[in-house]
Amino acid sequence: MAKDAKPAEEGAEAPPKKSKKLLIIIVAVVLLLVIGGGAAAFFLLKGDDEHADEEEVAAETEKPAKKKDKKKEEHPPVFVNMEAFTVNLVPETGDQYLQVILSVELEGPEAEAELKAHLPKIRNDVTLLLSSKKASELLPKEGKEALAVEIQDAINSAISPPKKNKRGEMVAPDGPVHAVLFTSFIIQ
Repeated sequence: MAKDAKPAEEGAEAPPKKSKKLLIIIVAVVLLLVIGGGAAAFFLLKGDDEHADEEEVAAETEKPAKKKDKKKEEHPPVFVNMEAFTVNLVPETGDQYLQVILSVELEGPEAEAELKAHLPKIRNDVTLLLSSKKASELLPKEGKEALAVEIQDAINSAISPPKKNKRGEMVAPDGPVHAVLFTSFIIQ
């Protein structure tokens, strides 16, 4: 009987070991599932936060653009060719003439109608600007680039006149003209 008692005692100890192993395995599997689910949720939510941050940054960069151009949409630029300007330059060594043909880059198709509505004023302002120049100012490349910027400002001012700010200073709003391009430039 002593032999029978030992196997009974061993048999009694064996089931608790198996249930402890089974319990440890179940707890480990549940922990892995919880940790895996938490990690998956973290990465999914973190990915959404990154996109939300990118969207916020994009929205912040769009806000100033909306202030500039409320109706601005992504359009290819529109180029409008203007008729030739022929003016007398300020005399330096006798009579000199300037003939310029311009192409104006606008922000979109709606700006073309706006430009054409103000064309007489624009032609007047550009003619006055050109006739106030000397040939020596316009001959170097830098002179032509500066003239293009001045013409751009003159056209934008004709379309959107300057307004006074809070300090009482005249401030020109950004106009629809992005660039002025010379297609012909002759000084004679």
